[in-house]
Amino acid sequence: MTINYKPLMLSAFAAVVLSSCGGNAPILSTPIENIDNTPIKETPLTEAEAHNWGHLDLVKDTIPGMSVDKAYAEIIKGKKGQQIIVAVIDSGIDIEHEDLDGVIWTNTDEIPGNGIDDDKNGYVDDIHGWNFLGDAYNERLEMTRIAASGNASIPRYAEAVEELDKKYQEALSGKQRYDQIYAQVSGAHDVLTKHFGKEDYTAEEVKAINTEDQALKDAVGVANFIYGNGLTSMKEAKEQIKGGVEYFTDQVNYNLNKDFNGRTTGDNPDDFDDKPGYGNNNVMPSVKSESHGTHVAGIIAAERNNGLGANGVANNVKIMSLRAVPNGDEYDKDIAKAIRYAVDNGAKIINGSFGKSYSTHSDWVRDAIKYASDKNVIFVHAAGNDSKDVDVEPNFPDDNVDFVEISDTYIRVGALAPSYGTKMIASFSNYGLKNVDVFAPGAKVYSTTPENEYDTKGGTSMAAPAVAGVAALIWSQYPDLKASQVKQIIMSSGLPVKSQVIVGGDANNVKTLSDISKSAKIVNAYNALIMASQVAN
Repeated sequence: MTINYKPLMLSAFAAVVLSSCGGNAPILSTPIENIDNTPIKETPLTEAEAHNWGHLDLVKDTIPGMSVDKAYAEIIKGKKGQQIIVAVIDSGIDIEHEDLDGVIWTNTDEIPGNGIDDDKNGYVDDIHGWNFLGDAYNERLEMTRIAASGNASIPRYAEAVEELDKKYQEALSGKQRYDQIYAQVSGAHDVLTKHFGKEDYTAEEVKAINTEDQALKDAVGVANFIYGNGLTSMKEAKEQIKGGVEYFTDQVNYNLNKDFNGRTTGDNPDDFDDKPGYGNNNVMPSVKSESHGTHVAGIIAAERNNGLGANGVANNVKIMSLRAVPNGDEYDKDIAKAIRYAVDNGAKIINGSFGKSYSTHSDWVRDAIKYASDKNVIFVHAAGNDSKDVDVEPNFPDDNVDFVEISDTYIRVGALAPSYGTKMIASFSNYGLKNVDVFAPGAKVYSTTPENEYDTKGGTSMAAPAVAGVAALIWSQYPDLKASQVKQIIMSSGLPVKSQVIVGGDANNVKTLSDISKSAKIVNAYNALIMASQVAN
C-alpha cells in the first residue's frame, strides 16, 4: 500500500473514566486524540472495507468512518441499553427482509386485521406504521405541481414555470442520449457474450480479440471505451446506464410531466385536515425497485453480527415504517402528518432522508418539526444531493425562518466519501455554514434492499441514517439525556477536520469544514459515547 502523509490537526480529548448507565462496571476509555499524521489511503478498499467503511476508524483504518466498530469493541461491549424507536419517513420498507425482520416496530395496542382503530390514534390497523401514499409511487416534483396549478399567486410560481421548462428539455435530451448509449452497450455486450459464451468476460479477454468480423470489432470498440472510463465490467456498465435511462424516463413521464397526477389517496393535499386517516397500513415497497427506505432502515438497524449482509449502527432499536416519500417530491401534508404520527406513537428519533427545492406548505412541516422538538424527539434530515450551498439555495424541510431556528433537536447532515483527504466530502453533497450541522458517511454505502438483497447506494440520504443510528446508540446507553443534549453531543464530539476539502465536486471550490458546516466536524460514535457519559454523569 502506497501512503502519503498529510497533516491534520484535531483537538485532543483528555482520557476519562466512563460509567455506563444502568449500574454496569466502569470502563476505562480514551477518546480519539491528535491524529496529525493520519495517512491518506490510496489503495482501493477491500470488499470488507467497502461494505463497512462507515463503521471504520480514521486512525486505525485511514478511512473517515464513525468509529462504530471501535465503540462496540471498547465501550459498549455486550451492553444492549434501552430500546429506542426510530421512525423512518421514506419510501416503503421491506419489513420481511432477513436483516430487518427482527427490528421492526409493532404497535401492540392495535389488533391486526380487525378493521378497527383499536388504539384510537386515527389510523386503522397501523401495525408497523402507516402508508400515507396509499397505492401511489410515481409522483411529480413540487416545482411541476406549482407550474401545473396555473396559480400565479403561489410563491415562486414564475420561477417554477421557467425552471420546469428548462428541466423538461434537459430531461428529454438526457433520455435520448441514454437510450442511444444503452442500445450501443447492450448490443455490444450481447455480441461479446455470444463470442465468449459467458457474461463475465474480462477486459483482458476483450483486448485479446483479433477479428475481421465488423460486428465483433464494433463491440470491442464499445467495450474498450467503457473500460477506458473506469468501469471494469460491461454487465455492470449496462446496469448503470439502464439506471440512467430509467431516471430520465421517470423525469419525462412523471416528475416533470404537468399532466401527470400520482395522488391516489382521495384527499386534498392542500387541505391539512381533509380526510383524516387517509392512506393504508401497507408499509412495504410497491415494487422491488422502491428500495430507498429499506436501504435507509438497514443503515440504522440491520441486525448486527448475524452472519448476513450488513450491520446497522444501532444495536437496540425498532424501526417504525412511515411510507410518505414517492418517486418524485413528497407532499408537505404527508411529511407533516408522518412526523406527528411518529411523535405520538413513541418514536424518539425520526429520520428524514428526503428533501426538495420548492415547498408549498413548508410551515406545516416546520410546525411538525417544532412539535417533535417540544416532545423531546430528534429529527435527522439529509442535506440534499445538489452540490449546493443550502444557506443560499432553498432546501426543504428546514427548521428555521431566515436562520432563526424553531427546534433544538433538528440535525441536518452532509455526506462523506470513503476517501480521507481533499476528496473526503462527497461530490454531490449539499453544504452550508448555517444550515448543515455535521458530515457523516454517505457515499458508496452498503445496506439492505428489498427481497433479502443488498446493494451500495450513495447520497446524503445514507448519511442521515448513519447519524440517526449514532443518536439511537447514545440514547440507548444514556436514556436520561434530553434530545437537545444528544444533538449537541453528536455535534461537539465529532472529529474537527481542519484541512481543506473539495466542495460540491468542484476542484476550484476548496474550503474547510468550518466554512461548510456549523460544527466543522465529522460524526464519531466512539467520541460521542465518551462525551455522553460525561454529560449523563
